[in-house]
Amino acid sequence: MKVQAGHSSARQRLLDAADELFFLNGIARTGVDEVLQRAGVSVATLYAQFGSKDGLLQASLQRRLEIWEAYWDEAIGAAASDQGRLLAVFDALELYRERQHNARWCAFLSTAVEISGSGHPAGDLITADTALLTRRLQNLSEPLAGARAEELAAAILLIYNGTLTSFLRGSPSDPISHGRRIADLTASTFTG
Repeated sequence: MKVQAGHSSARQRLLDAADELFFLNGIARTGVDEVLQRAGVSVATLYAQFGSKDGLLQASLQRRLEIWEAYWDEAIGAAASDQGRLLAVFDALELYRERQHNARWCAFLSTAVEISGSGHPAGDLITADTALLTRRLQNLSEPLAGARAEELAAAILLIYNGTLTSFLRGSPSDPISHGRRIADLTASTFTG
């Protein structure tokens, strides 16, 4: 997604540029100058809006988390059964990729790889994403697995994470549908 100066606010253009560059090229490999050029703004604007590159990263991840949660809510709302609501995480992933952009993989996993163990301020957003996935999958697993809900949720999360990393490998060719099928089979073992 090429960002065009003048079509949105400077803040929005910075977030769009950061979202594209940080999670495609890597956070450490993406310099502030590259983000500024893509967004068509000055360094003063970046610092006025976000305080630093780290502040921009945090805001970008916060926006992604909010968008992701909204798509997941939508997918859960469209599901017709308990099992469908549990598997809606895969539907939400498909919605996100269709509507936002064909992301390389997961911004949160990518950021976790780059800042692991550093005490980086964006670590709180990685924790928030993990907590959302864990808590929601466990809640959605309860009607299907009862006392084994935590076990089912962990299995679905593992399949979901594998689906995300399959985008990096390029195989299988349709990771979401493969992941969803495996998750469906897994969930079925808990229900009968």
